[in-house]
Amino acid sequence: MKKLLLTAAILLHVALINAQSIITVSGDITSNTFWSNNNQYILSGFVYVTANAELTIEPGTIIKGEKASKGSLVICRGSKLFAQGTASLPIIFTSNEPIGTRTYGDWGGLIILGQAPVNDPAGEKVIEGGLDPVKGLYGGTNAADNSGILQFIRIEFPGIAFQPNNEINGLTLGGVGNGTQIDHVQVSYSGDDAFECFGGTVNCKNLIAYRSLDDDFDTDFGYNGNMQFLIAFRDSNVADVSGSNSFESDNDATGSMNLPYTAATYSNVTVIGPYQTANTSVNSNYKRGAHIRRASRSAIFNSVISGYPKGLLIDGAACETNASNNDLEIKNSVLAGNIDNFAVASGSIWDISAWYNTSSYGNSVLPLLSDCQFSDITSYSNPNCMPLITSPLLNGASFVSPRINNPFFEVVSFKGAIGNIDWTSNWTNYAPENSNYILSNNDLAGNNSIQVFPNPFNEQLIIKGLIDSKNLILQIIDVSGKIVLQKNMNNVNSQQIIQTSNLSSGIYTLSLIGNDVNTKIKVVK
Repeated sequence: MKKLLLTAAILLHVALINAQSIITVSGDITSNTFWSNNNQYILSGFVYVTANAELTIEPGTIIKGEKASKGSLVICRGSKLFAQGTASLPIIFTSNEPIGTRTYGDWGGLIILGQAPVNDPAGEKVIEGGLDPVKGLYGGTNAADNSGILQFIRIEFPGIAFQPNNEINGLTLGGVGNGTQIDHVQVSYSGDDAFECFGGTVNCKNLIAYRSLDDDFDTDFGYNGNMQFLIAFRDSNVADVSGSNSFESDNDATGSMNLPYTAATYSNVTVIGPYQTANTSVNSNYKRGAHIRRASRSAIFNSVISGYPKGLLIDGAACETNASNNDLEIKNSVLAGNIDNFAVASGSIWDISAWYNTSSYGNSVLPLLSDCQFSDITSYSNPNCMPLITSPLLNGASFVSPRINNPFFEVVSFKGAIGNIDWTSNWTNYAPENSNYILSNNDLAGNNSIQVFPNPFNEQLIIKGLIDSKNLILQIIDVSGKIVLQKNMNNVNSQQIIQTSNLSSGIYTLSLIGNDVNTKIKVVK
């Protein structure tokens, strides 16, 4: 009797897991809401989390943006997003387009709006991108404002130009406060900037901007926050007509002296620009590794800026004054493999090279990007920015400057984003255009004669059923779409045992494909 009850419970669990729903979400979310990884969610138009509501997203959940309606998720002021994935179960925001057709700007993006200060005299602004003029407001007086948690997140194929200079980015942060936790976020194939902070004080760690169209890290309107362990990796062939940079920073759009000043503080950033090798053919719209302008007071420490037509542009008299007064800082950093390392505004006679090479600043220049000795930055499908053990980047970092001598910054010896531990492993995906994200209920075609148990599984999966099919292939596919196990089965007419001890914990799709069968079942380890 106990055996029968156990078997019934297992089969019921399999049935429930296999019954994944596709849920289209539109309009406003005005009460606390939970999104389960048993479902997929389609964003239709601007979806606003408003009225102080909280949206919680379970690890492993897939959310897709609808292309025609520019689907976007907007967390309004006072509301919160708790999207706390894990390394084995990242939360994925991605395109709703089929495999092979996904591209830049397939959907809008993720927008978070908070109540931290901005430098507009009105104290608040409407975020870019064509949002509702009330629900799209950001800014306030609470530097410690809390908009929730983003952790182990992938954002793929976002970024839409609503109008020129009025775009939706991959991750847009407007007036977000430092009570918000953001770490381990990868933005891939953004049709505009990967990350942009409009004012606010939010701190971020472990960010990856992969093959952005425009800028990687853009800050303006009085952003005062800290960022550490960032990677930007560019596609040599793809850049924006506006001119693509890795860092871009303005005090505001006019270069005013409004307070608070934009004063982003970065440490341990690795920028791999379009010239991955000296003879790479590069899109002519690429500009600078770092463009600091319009009275910005941003600072970069312990970082590597490489492979750009221009490495560093300090643009305008106000920024030159900020640099000379130590309000704008570049220290203990490396320029490597840039065609030209330095640039200033047209007509300026300020000696940027002498400033950068001030001996107490600890900066250096390497002629070739290969001098950095990264593991492998020539592969788009699997880049590895980890330095080799002989790399000069593994020492020389410093955290004595007041801007980075605070508890947020982890004191490390290495320059750049990675030392001898690769924090990018397991949760990232560098080929999302080919990932097999299940698109509809039809793709979860069932076969009543097949049983898969136990589910959740541990060391092995047992498949039992009545299939008489030639060329039958079993695949186990992880949440990134990668096939992690494949086996030729042929005629499952009794019990088959699949050893799974080498698989990590997570959610998988078990696929059986043959001449006359196409069955997919969701399984969990």
